[in-house]
Amino acid sequence: MSTTVSELVSLRWLLVKLGFPMFSATPLYCDNQAALHILANRGFYEQNKHVEMDCYFVQERVLANHIAPRKIATTHQPADIFTKGINIA
Repeated sequence: MSTTVSELVSLRWLLVKLGFPMFSATPLYCDNQAALHILANRGFYEQNKHVEMDCYFVQERVLANHIAPRKIATTHQPADIFTKGINIA
């Protein structure tokens, strides 16, 4: 998620420099309920021992209104086909 947010921030910056101002947050669809919960509840990720700097980076972009995380069902996520193994039976 942090890699995607980094790319989105770069693309937003490029669009602004090209004369296309960004007035609203870019939606970022995610099917990981735990990741969305950590982003929505700032105190929650501070209690976790395994939290990395990536969470802080993504949280900063959410608070700056650059990114708007959204829940999407796994069945409706077309990119999932590239991350799952093919079941050939």
